[in-house]
Amino acid sequence: MVMYSTRYSVANFSATSLSIPPSFSSKSRRIIRMSATIGTSKPRISLESMAIKPPSHPTYDLKAVIKLALAEDAGDRGDVTCLATVPVDMEVEAHFLAKEDGVVAGIALADMIFNEVDSSLKVEWYQNDGDYIRKGLQFGKVYGRAHNIVVVERVVLNFMQRMSGIATLTKAMADAAHPACILETRKTAPGLRLVDKWAVLIGGGQNHRMGLFDMVMIKDNHISVAGGVTKALKCVDQYLEQRNLQMGVEIETRTLEEVKEVLDYASQTKTLLTRIMLDNMVVPLPDGDVDVSMLKEAVELINGRFETEASGNVTLETVHKIGQSGVTYISSGALTHSVKALDISLKIDTELALQVGRRTKRA
Repeated sequence: MVMYSTRYSVANFSATSLSIPPSFSSKSRRIIRMSATIGTSKPRISLESMAIKPPSHPTYDLKAVIKLALAEDAGDRGDVTCLATVPVDMEVEAHFLAKEDGVVAGIALADMIFNEVDSSLKVEWYQNDGDYIRKGLQFGKVYGRAHNIVVVERVVLNFMQRMSGIATLTKAMADAAHPACILETRKTAPGLRLVDKWAVLIGGGQNHRMGLFDMVMIKDNHISVAGGVTKALKCVDQYLEQRNLQMGVEIETRTLEEVKEVLDYASQTKTLLTRIMLDNMVVPLPDGDVDVSMLKEAVELINGRFETEASGNVTLETVHKIGQSGVTYISSGALTHSVKALDISLKIDTELALQVGRRTKRA
């Protein structure tokens, strides 16, 4: 077996891991300011002051995720290109540039990442998480040691571009789904569950269950193993009552017969059920439209006794029609599992970046 080791573990990674050898320095401090300041500077963001806070999780360590992202980039040597090319005492000003329209997300997280690498960096934002940005807009800047700015650039952008892509699609889906509320699912990138769900909140959606621990969701496999809808519900009610647990309970139904069976059980038994999922009751048609007649019939059968959630065949093109069916929620795994990143860059020479962007039609 071949063993690999690295000194940049999550536990001990810090800005000192990225330090520049003292032998590589310029004789005098050099300051590069490539573009004028725009907007009004804002104070650095703390978790307490965030307008849209990340969702809660009993074990998720956001700081550890940041450290892991930095450590996997630094490897066992740090940024060899910066070590070779950037003087230790050079300071620069770099600007965040939107290369396409969309909802910006990850500003608060970016601030945390910059602070983790170098707390002396001065970060200013002209937009907030959840704001709509246009192509070509400079929406923030960071000033300080060039080495640390360049080292952290890709990690910051990876998070911001992914989160902004999720927030942009969520905003479009949430607007189209009204009056129903749009939810994501657990189909998130491994290790980024909280980050992905945070982006959904920033985009105007709501969070579904965080994981397996905070809500009972009886899905098809549970129903098959338990021996049917009624038996599965009965098992859950007994389990929660015996352990004095209080949490939401949702059951997946795939046919109108299963919906009726759930309602029959609930009419005869005291149940902790709170929501019924109506799975794949949106039927795609050859012309690209969808038939929601089964979904509407299920909603009418339930008649407000429980929350309802539509799932399956949910797209930006179909979500408006689904939202008009009367369901409480619409869940879409595509919000996080098929995200298209929003194109954002961080440039020291902003004017040159804009020239290139205009030439390539990306800014």
